[in-house]
Amino acid sequence: MLKIAVIGGRDTVMGFKALGLETYPAADAAEAGRVLKSLTRGSGEYAIIYIEEGFAAELSAEINKFKDSPTPAIILIPGREGSIGLGQSALRAAVERAVGTNILGD
Repeated sequence: MLKIAVIGGRDTVMGFKALGLETYPAADAAEAGRVLKSLTRGSGEYAIIYIEEGFAAELSAEINKFKDSPTPAIILIPGREGSIGLGQSALRAAVERAVGTNILGD
């Protein structure tokens, strides 16, 4: 069975733990990057990996390796401070790649 993981600040991931998802609290982007690499190393056991936007901003090169791969789907989520817009931008880009045009509007 494929798993779902959440990487982010402690306050961000704890709510997901209550839902039964695997949570990986990280103190900074470097730690989040190490966790991401370990989760994506070979086994393919994760279908979805949620990453807090604040960390994703610094991990864009690592995240972009999976943008055309069906698994794991890496989805950006807002942190405790709120959204910085990266998740919405990533969704818009994915829809444009799939459909060929921006159907979501601005």
